Amino acid sequence: MNRYKTAPPAIAFIRNFGLKQGALASSVAHDSHNIVAVGCDDDSIARAINAVIASTGGLSAVNDQETKVLGLPVAGLMSADDGFEIADRYTQLDRFVKEKLGSTLQAPFMTLSFMALLVIPHVKLSDLGLFDGDRFEFYR
Repeated sequence: MNRYKTAPPAIAFIRNFGLKQGALASSVAHDSHNIVAVGCDDDSIARAINAVIASTGGLSAVNDQETKVLGLPVAGLMSADDGFEIADRYTQLDRFVKEKLGSTLQAPFMTLSFMALLVIPHVKLSDLGLFDGDRFEFYR
């Protein structure tokens, strides 16, 4: 989702996140820091994105019963809260994604943030659509 102007979302399939339910979203999405999300169904993805928007930036994860958010209100990237508190909340959110949503990744939020970084290979997703990082051009 474009954070800076009203635009339709760019949508693509992704594999190997291992999610069994729910969704996660983040405004930490290199390089433009739009909101990037991955999930099992449209409703969960929308709820995860809306949780990031409601926190004016951050990380979120949702399932049918719970919505977890780590707000990062400073440009959608940082918090003015105590660093130890943020680290603890991040650890809890990471555990929720692995234990409740089923992610098999070692660092699901870090992996998600790099899915939007167009300058590294191979296929990436931007608010303008799928991008081939090897050929350095958008798919048509």
